[in-house]
Amino acid sequence: MLSVSRFEKTIHVEEFTPSVIEPSFGIGRVMYSLFEHNFKTREGDEQRTYLALPPIIAPYKCSVLPLSNNAELLPFISQISRDLLNFDISHKVDSSSGSIGRRYARTDAISIPYGITVDFDTLKEPHSATLRERDTMKQIRAPISELAEIVRDLAQQRRTWDNILSSYPVFEQQESTK
Repeated sequence: MLSVSRFEKTIHVEEFTPSVIEPSFGIGRVMYSLFEHNFKTREGDEQRTYLALPPIIAPYKCSVLPLSNNAELLPFISQISRDLLNFDISHKVDSSSGSIGRRYARTDAISIPYGITVDFDTLKEPHSATLRERDTMKQIRAPISELAEIVRDLAQQRRTWDNILSSYPVFEQQESTK
């Protein structure tokens, strides 16, 4: 059975909790907020700035930087690039003629968290290269065959940079020159 009744009820306060948040601002404020919290300056050098996006959201996870345009280094650059692609790691190869410091600064400015440098020590057996972390600027030396896996683990937050520093030798300077 169904009964319908009509009545009037006076309500003085009606509370409403929205289930959807509709922000009233555009992408400009979101971008400003991202830059505000992630644009940093190196201590002691105000001209060295970098964008410190977390690796998980950085557009490029890694850069590959040959120390010189020497033809002997090209196979190693190709191998590292292939390995990174096999692990689905977005990366950028910068083989421009600038100094390694300027190339590091360029990659830091576009928020690339890790940089692999192929130098003349890479030519020695066993083949290895340096891996640099953007925020601390510390470097390790690791076998080429392990670099892509290390970058993937760091970018996906499976391992921390401190864990990597304790697992591989810290790189201070190049041992040989050519």
